[in-house]
Amino acid sequence: MTDAYDWYWFDGRPYQEQCLTNGILKARNGDKLKFYLMWANHDATNMYDIRNSHEPNNIIWKGSVNRMEFEHMTLRLINKFFLLPNYYCIDEKPVFMIYDIANLVRGLGGADDTRRALDWFRESAVRAGLKGLHLQMTFWAESISNLSGVDGGRNLPAYETISALGFDSITHYQYAHFANTERPYPEILVDVKKEWDMIESKSPVTYYPHVSLGWDNNPRYKAITHGIMKDNTPENIETALRMAKEYADNHPNQPPLITVNAWNEWPESSYLAPDNLYGYGYLEAVKRIFGSYWD
Repeated sequence: MTDAYDWYWFDGRPYQEQCLTNGILKARNGDKLKFYLMWANHDATNMYDIRNSHEPNNIIWKGSVNRMEFEHMTLRLINKFFLLPNYYCIDEKPVFMIYDIANLVRGLGGADDTRRALDWFRESAVRAGLKGLHLQMTFWAESISNLSGVDGGRNLPAYETISALGFDSITHYQYAHFANTERPYPEILVDVKKEWDMIESKSPVTYYPHVSLGWDNNPRYKAITHGIMKDNTPENIETALRMAKEYADNHPNQPPLITVNAWNEWPESSYLAPDNLYGYGYLEAVKRIFGSYWD
């Protein structure tokens, strides 16, 4: 089992990193848990404080960084995390996932400058004694809008962006990025299967299948928001996990990596952790599909 940890960098410093460094990695079995980082480089907005949830476009911290800060941040990542023996690697290269590509490009000054910054990141990893980096892009939809203020506000096809920036693989973070979630979970899975088929036919890099456990963003707001996922029972989640396993089994030439959102994303009602509704139901579903790998 591998944990992909949401990692934040705001206002020139890490945010909530101690949950990883003082929690997971200092646990008695912390050295046994494989993990990698997803840089959640979105802006911190009104959603971080329900008292301000009615405020439009209220940005507390920006998630974008310029080249100087990018270098400072990534060198710290290499030395603090990527060299750890339990950091998850593909082909002996540490995996690093980036969430908001438009924000990345916006901060670094355009697509070309972003590619140069990512190439520098890879070279820095090699200088530190690593085999390189495996850069993973969070895939949202086929078109990435407003890829930066300096690129003329153009919309780029996501697949063109993958190649232009040199990413090694893609995965999703949440069904809500590409599907209408105001429906029963089994209906959403039909669109998930179509999404996977579309990506397989078009993506220039490896896709790792994703399973979302739910979506209800209302804990962050005073007023009711829409898009609430329904019928995401352990039984229906098990169906999604089985779909992902079948996808992985049908692609034996790629590592059997499946991403799941999430362990404890309580404000989005997307979590594996036990609750008062289903108890350990979600974890039992995971065990039924993947338990033989841990026996």
